[in-house]
Amino acid sequence: MPPTRDERFEGLFRENYAAVRGYALRRATPEAAQDVVADTFLVAWRRLDDVPDDALPWLYGVARRVLANQRRTASRGAALERRLAGAGSGAGSTLDPCETAGEAQLVREALGRLSDSSREALLLVAWDGLSAARAARAAGCSRATFAVRLHRARARLAMELAALESAPAPNLEQRSLEVG
Repeated sequence: MPPTRDERFEGLFRENYAAVRGYALRRATPEAAQDVVADTFLVAWRRLDDVPDDALPWLYGVARRVLANQRRTASRGAALERRLAGAGSGAGSTLDPCETAGEAQLVREALGRLSDSSREALLLVAWDGLSAARAARAAGCSRATFAVRLHRARARLAMELAALESAPAPNLEQRSLEVG
């Protein structure tokens, strides 16, 4: 009697987990590698009928594509931070890396203060690079509704950034006196 789907997957997992994990660890951080392995075996489960008898090369191919997707996602995030941080600076200006890192943190904090729908509107356009029309479809609303949502989100982000920039820096010496 041939193995059931569950039995076949369990065997595939047992035989190849260590190799796929090693492959991922050689190419990514331990946290990212864990996600790569999980996503790789999720694809294997979903496409179990497509997995060849010699599964390891196929699994490595899936893991390679998962890693590529992770890198693209990280690259988009960095590009968004650069775009948002550089929006106020003039063309041709050279940025101090420390200043840029601080600005990126400020942008992340400001984005974190926005509502989910405002943040999603900004990210669909700035991070994912969608036009307003395509972003509206992704958000499940009309172009006009999305345009208003995006306009308001930009205004809220500008307000949050202004509030964060004008907030006094915490006095670490005073804070340590209060704690001690």
